[in-house]
Amino acid sequence: MTRSALFSPVEIVDGPRDRGIVLIGDHARNAVPDEYGDLGLAAAEFERHIAYDIGVEWVVRRLAALIGAPAVLAGFSRLLIDPNRGEDDPTLIRQLYDGTVITGNYPMSRREREQRLDRFYRPYHDAVAAMTASVAAASGRAPFIVSIHSFTPAMQGRRRPWHVGILWDSDDRAVKPVLEALRAENDLVVGDNEPYDGALRGDTMFRHAIVNGYAHVLIELRQDLIATEVSAARWAERLAPILDAVDSRADIHQVKQFGSRTGPV
Repeated sequence: MTRSALFSPVEIVDGPRDRGIVLIGDHARNAVPDEYGDLGLAAAEFERHIAYDIGVEWVVRRLAALIGAPAVLAGFSRLLIDPNRGEDDPTLIRQLYDGTVITGNYPMSRREREQRLDRFYRPYHDAVAAMTASVAAASGRAPFIVSIHSFTPAMQGRRRPWHVGILWDSDDRAVKPVLEALRAENDLVVGDNEPYDGALRGDTMFRHAIVNGYAHVLIELRQDLIATEVSAARWAERLAPILDAVDSRADIHQVKQFGSRTGPV
């Protein structure tokens, strides 16, 4: 678990904004401010996926450098509050996660819940909104939003064979060419809305891309493939030309409403 006296709920990785691309790392960090202690957990729990998406920060930083784009990283562990959930989602602040009881999250008073929203969740989403607006202004067109996540090789006894998965709701402008490019690489098992369904009302892509009509893609990388800085860099180098090619498509930088499978937008 990362400790810092100068805790910040968000980090901006600056880069050229005139390309029209924004990179996002919702679960990049396992950090918790000192006053929250260890949330009642052993230190080893903060090295698991329940605390953060292993390898994602390395991938995002390398991608930002390769394609020349800014990135927004959440600076806090999802054990405090999950930025990739809607404010009314029952899994926003978990008390049980993949067999681990988070005693520091129970009981959860309304006041504490609001404090975590105000201190961590909302500043992060304000930063994502400000970055997308800044990129739109600098490029003179709708931004292309790319979110990077990682997933475990197995969950609840079920093996996950995919090396990479592309999650999406209804807007397939970026999804189709990314899937096509990844599937053309014969050494990969590629998931389409695997290991999760990308239609999640109120999540980061819903809030910042779908509602605004911005083209977007959420890329899930299997965490054992990006568990070192070297292997994460290799994946960033693999993804960079694919995202560059998608960014050059005319329809990617247009505002288009596709709606959501979760209901009215």
